[in-house]
Amino acid sequence: MKYNDIRRKTRAVKIGNTVIGGNAPIAIQSMTNTDTHNAKATYEQILALQMAGCDIVRITVPDIDAADTITYIKEQGIVIPIVADIHFDYRVALRCAELGFDKIRINPGNIGDDDRVKAVCDACKARNIPIRIGVNGGSLEKEILARYGAPTPEALVASAMYHVSLLEKFDFYDTVVSMKVSDPYKMILANKMLAERCDYPLHLGVTEAGGKERGSIKSAVGIGALLCDGIGDTIRVSLTDNPTEEIKAAKQILQAIDIEGQTGMDIVSCPTCGRTKIDLIPIVAEFENAAKCEGLIDVPIKVAIMGCVVNGPGEAKEADIGIAGGKGEAVLIKKGEIIRKIPEADIVSCLIKEIKEMI
Repeated sequence: MKYNDIRRKTRAVKIGNTVIGGNAPIAIQSMTNTDTHNAKATYEQILALQMAGCDIVRITVPDIDAADTITYIKEQGIVIPIVADIHFDYRVALRCAELGFDKIRINPGNIGDDDRVKAVCDACKARNIPIRIGVNGGSLEKEILARYGAPTPEALVASAMYHVSLLEKFDFYDTVVSMKVSDPYKMILANKMLAERCDYPLHLGVTEAGGKERGSIKSAVGIGALLCDGIGDTIRVSLTDNPTEEIKAAKQILQAIDIEGQTGMDIVSCPTCGRTKIDLIPIVAEFENAAKCEGLIDVPIKVAIMGCVVNGPGEAKEADIGIAGGKGEAVLIKKGEIIRKIPEADIVSCLIKEIKEMI
C-alpha cells in the first residue's frame, strides 16, 4: 500500500509554481537564517536550498524594508516559491502581497481588528496568494492557554481553528495550516485531531527540534508517523544547522516511507552481528561516500548491502542491486538474480560500476 492509497483528501493550494495538497507530491520546505535585509546573502542561501532539492522556502519579513528583498531574489532567477513570514504588522503583509511573494505566513488573530484581517485577505485574493496559518506551541493566545492550561494538542487545534475562522469570515479559503510544537507526540495528536476537522492541506513539522542528529530523529518520529497515516501535504525538518541539512533529512524521511513522487537512493544494510564475515560498517560508509561523489545518491534505486547469507540474499533480491557477504567475499545480486562472487576489496567499486550501467 502506497501513501496515495491512504492519503487524506484535501483541497489543492497553488503556491507559485508548486501545488500543495490534492494529489500533489509532498513538498519539502525550509527557511533561511540570513538577515533578510541582506538581499545577496538571502538569495545565495535560497539558491543553495533550491539546488539541494527544496520545493518552497520561507524568509522572515520583520518590517517593510525587508519585504523589498523579494524583488532582488526574483530578479536573480529563483524559481521555487518564496513565503513571507510575518508577525503582528498587517502593513508588512500588504506590502509582501504587492511585491509578489508566493505565500504569506501569518496568524490573522495577531494582526489586529477585522478591518486589518479583511485587508490582508482581499490583497491575497486579488493576487491568488495563499496564506499559511502557523500555530506554535510557544506562542499560543493567552485566552487559549488559560482555557487549556498548557499547549496541549487540544489547545493547538483550538488556536488553528480560531485563525481559520477569521479567514473564512472574509471568504478566504486558499489556506494551509500548520501546528508545531517541540514534542513529537503532541504534534502527532494535534494534527490527527485537526485532520478530522477541516480539509485544508497540512504543513508538518516538529519545531525547535534541536541539532542535526537529535532534530532529525524527532522530526522523523513526528512527521513520519503522520505520513504513515496519510496525513500531511508539505513538511519541514527544523534543525539548528545549515538549512540545506533540513532538505537532506526531509528527503530521507520521505524515502524511508517510500512516498511516491520522491526520488533518491534507498540503501538497505544490516546492523551486523557475529555471522558477518566481511567488514561491513566501513564498506557501507565507503559506498555512501562514493555514491555521493559519483552523483548517484539521488538516483531512485534500492541498494542492499548485507553482511551474511541469512537475511542477505532475501534483502538483496528485493533490491535493484545488492550484495550478501560471505567470508572475505560477497555474492552480487542484480534484479533478483545471482550474478557472480566478488572479493571484499572490490564490493564498492563493483556496485558503483553496476549502478552506472543500470541508469
